Amino acid sequence: MNGKVSVGEFFKKFGIVIVLVALFIVFALLNPYFMDPSNIMELLKQVAFMGIIAVGMTFCMLTGGIDLSVGSNMALAVVVAALVMAAVPFGTQEANAIVGSLVGIGAATCVGVANGFFVNEIKIPPLIVTLAMMQIVRGLVYIFTGAVPIYENIPEVFSFVGQGSIGPVPFPVIVMGVVFVIGGVILHKTVYGRHVYCVGGNEEVARLSGIHVKKVKYSVYMISGLLTGVAGILLFSRMNSGQPRAGLGYEFEVVTACVLGGVSMAGGSGKLWGVFFGVVIMGVLSYGLVSVGLNEFWQMFIKGMVLLIAVGIDSMSQAKQKNLVELRREEEERKKEATA
Repeated sequence: MNGKVSVGEFFKKFGIVIVLVALFIVFALLNPYFMDPSNIMELLKQVAFMGIIAVGMTFCMLTGGIDLSVGSNMALAVVVAALVMAAVPFGTQEANAIVGSLVGIGAATCVGVANGFFVNEIKIPPLIVTLAMMQIVRGLVYIFTGAVPIYENIPEVFSFVGQGSIGPVPFPVIVMGVVFVIGGVILHKTVYGRHVYCVGGNEEVARLSGIHVKKVKYSVYMISGLLTGVAGILLFSRMNSGQPRAGLGYEFEVVTACVLGGVSMAGGSGKLWGVFFGVVIMGVLSYGLVSVGLNEFWQMFIKGMVLLIAVGIDSMSQAKQKNLVELRREEEERKKEATA
């Protein structure tokens, strides 16, 4: 080992940071006010909801799964919490806000458990399960609300959750930071985290190693539902209303952020620090494209291209890795034959 790092290895490790810095520079040149500290804080506030959900999505994708129901599930948490607060007063404003929030998060978590059930017990591919659940849950949200926003009986103290700050830092940004730290510790410092990676790397090997694959898969979808519910409550507080259209398109943004951050669609590889940068990149793209006056249609085109390119790079990387493994296996077989 000579200690040298190739350009390819360097870009693979730090490319996401380079891309983020480049985006900041481009948008700062196009709009001098883009780098204003208040704009940066607003950008982080906007991506906080996506970031929290992205942590749960990372758990799912590391096992080789995916959760496309997150946008609809976020709306479910919003409207269930709003309906509970509107219909059942619990004495004090604080109690009303707490109970409503817990019920909303609980509803979203139940959807995650349901996703895990269909993936594990009925053996339906995660893509199909969560795609169907995306439609089912969104339909339930519209049925519950009649597609009409809910404004009644929302406690004033509840507004702090999505709109307040601790010092200069918005509360949703603090929650996102805490979620990323806890998620990182779980994935990289615990036995459970190693099991998640192992299941995504090779499910059969994980099973033969004594890992309870079914429990791991149940848990990652439950985590995704739980964190989606938390993000939903924060968004509900920010909007100060139960919007049935909340979370539309979030599944696309979150999956793109995860893939940009290095989480493989095949499972088994990816780090949360990369996902964080992926989330910020998606936020910079959205905020920056709006700030330079690019219309919504071009924004959709650019974001779609970003996802396509990110998945393409991941697929080529997986294919290259697979070829290397096969070449090593063939070389080992030739050596065995030569020594026989």
